[in-house]
Amino acid sequence: MVDPNTERSVLERLAQDLLDERRRERRWRIFFRFAGLAIALFGLGIALAVVGAREHVCLDQCTALVEVRGELEAGGRASAQRVIRGMQAAMSHHGIKGLILRINSPGGSPVQAGQVHAEVLRLRALHPQIPIHAVVEEMAASGGYYIAAAADQVFVDQASIVGSIGVIMEGFGFTGAMEKLGVERRVLTAGENKALMDPFSPQDARQRAQIQSMLDDVHAQFVAAVKAGRGSRLKENPDLFSGLVWNGQRAVELGLADAFGSVQSVARDVIKAEELLDFTPEDDLADRFARRFGAVLAAGWLSARHPPPPQWR
Repeated sequence: MVDPNTERSVLERLAQDLLDERRRERRWRIFFRFAGLAIALFGLGIALAVVGAREHVCLDQCTALVEVRGELEAGGRASAQRVIRGMQAAMSHHGIKGLILRINSPGGSPVQAGQVHAEVLRLRALHPQIPIHAVVEEMAASGGYYIAAAADQVFVDQASIVGSIGVIMEGFGFTGAMEKLGVERRVLTAGENKALMDPFSPQDARQRAQIQSMLDDVHAQFVAAVKAGRGSRLKENPDLFSGLVWNGQRAVELGLADAFGSVQSVARDVIKAEELLDFTPEDDLADRFARRFGAVLAAGWLSARHPPPPQWR
């Protein structure tokens, strides 16, 4: 006959062993979960580092690339802040033999274009051994060409759109329609010119002359910058600074561009460093949304209160 105390002792040991085994299993499960999480985070960190540093790995001698894409506007994809940040990173990176500005822009803000233009000249003076070339793909018009003119050389495709060296400020006038509809415009200002270019008021000759003088000044700055950048390469043509555009073939003939070429051919045949590294800054989705949403709000607020700024387009 089995002793009850012995039986109870055996059962207690079995129960304790089972409990200990379950505790060990739970500890190992927790360990492997944390280890797996740590490995996943480590792998994610490496992936993000590789993606973030994609433009910072040069095996030998490389050509840097910075895109100027879209309208030149503060906070936009082709803002001066973004383009300049990319150029500065490229020019200071070891192994870079040349920089290409790939331009696809109809123009936009003279301020944004002017800031990029000035930075191109500064970087050329600071790094004379590293050429900066502009490659026009679809279009370098107005402010887009203002940037290109600062480069050492400008390369185009035969069908690229180049030029539009002019300034525009546009709006509408609704006075005739208001008279027909019997609508009366009521506006109060402190400052006789505060309602400048108000579309609901008759155009004032003195205000119009003042705006035209401002546009002429900005246009003169544009022309001077193009002449300084292109120098003797420019051909005499009365329409050169009239705001007209030309295809790439005519641009080469007029001296607005130097030769035909793509990003790849310029890197390979001109800079002699075929490996391309893209230094164009990239924003994440949240940054792009916040930037665009803020720009839309600001544009709406300004357009409701002030005349639109002049544009190089």
